[in-house]
Amino acid sequence: MKPMRIVQSAACLTILAASLGMGQEHAPVAAVPPEPSEPGIPVTSELVVAKCSGCHQKDAKGNLSRISWERSTPEGWEQAIKRMVRLNGLRIAPPDAKAILKYLATNHGLAPEESKPGMYMAEHRIQDEVIPNEQFYNVCSSCHPLGRVTAWRRTKEDWKLLSNMHVAFFAQAEQTFRAGCGASQPWCRPAGGRGAPTAGAAAAPVAARVGPRTLPVDEINDFLGKSYALQSPEWSAWQTRMRTPKLAGRWLVSAKITGKGKYSGEMVIVPGAVEDEFTTKITLVSLSDGSKIERAGSGLVYAGHSWRGRSKSPVAVATLPPDSLAREMREAMWISPDQSYAEGRWFWGEYQEFGVDVKLTRVSSEPLLTLVSKSALKSGSTAQRVQLIGENFPADAAKGDLDFGNGVTVKSLVSKSKTELVADVDVAATAVSGKRDVSFRRSILPAAIAIYDRVDYIKITPESTVARLGSDVHPKGYQQFEAIGYTRGADGKSHTADDVEIGVVDVAWSVEEYMATYGDDDKEFVGSLNGTGFFTPSLDGPNPARKDSRNNYGNIWIVGTTKGEKDKDGKALVGKSYLVVTVPMYIRWDQPEVGQQ
Repeated sequence: MKPMRIVQSAACLTILAASLGMGQEHAPVAAVPPEPSEPGIPVTSELVVAKCSGCHQKDAKGNLSRISWERSTPEGWEQAIKRMVRLNGLRIAPPDAKAILKYLATNHGLAPEESKPGMYMAEHRIQDEVIPNEQFYNVCSSCHPLGRVTAWRRTKEDWKLLSNMHVAFFAQAEQTFRAGCGASQPWCRPAGGRGAPTAGAAAAPVAARVGPRTLPVDEINDFLGKSYALQSPEWSAWQTRMRTPKLAGRWLVSAKITGKGKYSGEMVIVPGAVEDEFTTKITLVSLSDGSKIERAGSGLVYAGHSWRGRSKSPVAVATLPPDSLAREMREAMWISPDQSYAEGRWFWGEYQEFGVDVKLTRVSSEPLLTLVSKSALKSGSTAQRVQLIGENFPADAAKGDLDFGNGVTVKSLVSKSKTELVADVDVAATAVSGKRDVSFRRSILPAAIAIYDRVDYIKITPESTVARLGSDVHPKGYQQFEAIGYTRGADGKSHTADDVEIGVVDVAWSVEEYMATYGDDDKEFVGSLNGTGFFTPSLDGPNPARKDSRNNYGNIWIVGTTKGEKDKDGKALVGKSYLVVTVPMYIRWDQPEVGQQ
């Protein structure tokens, strides 16, 4: 038997060397990539040129191959640097890695309008993604979330090089890239297989039957090259508008924490050693029980609008429960182009399962309304006490300065201070259901409170999610659930697009079996759910109490049954969430972050 001979084309060698950033000492001789069809973004950082040009060739215009034809988020560039270290032998000190990351994420980054739709990735937020087309679903979504792909902007040629890299590295990629052909493309299916042409069609030449050959991967590269192109009107405009972040000062914080309610507070931002880095002091106060927590941290801003930071409390972490607000948090926030507000998520936990939804508003000399204690008011109710949080409320504030919209009357202003107003309001029985703006003079809080006549149904959030078993070696992944009430919208029908979210409702929590197999018994072993909707997974196992000493994994329903709210027939409302309790994540490729090493 003759030995197997492995043949690599010049194009494949180009992919491995140029596309993947292979070091010169390891790079095979390869064909020169074709001339790009559009101008790149020149690299002006001497450090980036020094560390990267050994593999990414520099041209006469200051472009570095691949790098000058790509843009991405801080997380995208961070992944790219890690890939160079893991796969291509790049050796780089953490300070240099941090500096390169800052340069690329700013000068080869995204505009605010481009980054905002994908912020859920940086925030580690559970998100139901809307896949743009069938080819994206077939070609990309089997391995990647939509947000991973759309965090990048590339030329069409660069998207093609990326798909070639997948073929070079991942054996299943080529089959995936050719799968999903429709009936109009029978040439890409095996004879007699699903979608194969009829006998009559088979007799005709392929070209006559189907026209030009178009693979799914070619279609998706065309789509990505147009929808997520290197150059865009947003990026062009941001190049002229981007400015040094001037964030020093007091910012009011309004926050929502799943399972804990609403919080108000402030973040004091102090300039750091360089113009895009800052230190912070944070105070949060619970609107439900008045508990207070203080934190200190630091952050930096990429591309003039992307805040990434960390903060922690002085409390000893070893003594804290996993969902404690005193634990160290990571911060991912989107800063408005005019630098007047920021919004995002602060998160913590071994699987980033805990989080704080935050909005920061810059303090000015004008009265500012930032948070309303209640999420909803029932029509026909009277003397409803509402707490309003803000800044610079004047001493002469009067009930007439407050407005909750038609049908809601401010009966009295119970108390007032510079940072808080407390009002009693009546809601007319005829008040129209829906979200209302709340205003104090010229300060308006959009869609701050809902008016409703009854709760028509509830949802348990997250509606489907994952918890992870743990042990002394592997940490557990927890989940906090909430019951959210909804009322029908203007169409009079429930579960339609115009339904109105009311907010958190009080429920009794329980667990039900998700019947996946005969005699299923997962709910007895996967973990426990407490009275506040907090799920604690079990140890991983094996468990001798289970049949065949199986691990403690399984699928269950998390069930919430309303305690006070009834439907129109007087019955308690019930909502369910699907929970998969699975094994720990044994390998983590992306820790610690670049800059923290």
